[in-house]
Amino acid sequence: QVRLVESGGGLVQAGGSLRLSCAASGNSLSFNTMGWYRQAPGKPREFVARITSYSTTNYADSVKGRFTISTDNAKNTVYLQMNSLKPEDTAVYYCNAVIRVTSYWGQGTQVTVAS
Repeated sequence: QVRLVESGGGLVQAGGSLRLSCAASGNSLSFNTMGWYRQAPGKPREFVARITSYSTTNYADSVKGRFTISTDNAKNTVYLQMNSLKPEDTAVYYCNAVIRVTSYWGQGTQVTVAS
């Protein structure tokens, strides 16, 4: 079983920065991909960023140039550095990990960007 625990969310003014962390624990932590998704009130969950085991990264167009995903493999942790935050970035952010064919999710962390 794999457990993902997010941290780092909070309230920030527009233009500010936050760094989210997602610590993974459990067995067989050999990830295909780790990534971040978000869900705003009344909207479906959407893709934000992803990093593969080869360190290839992908970003949603809405966050390109502002967000950066990275990993610390020694700590089994994935990070999302969020800069130049906008009110429309307000959402619950979820960590995701894909191991073989199984997708795992964290419990989510709230990010609120005040205008």
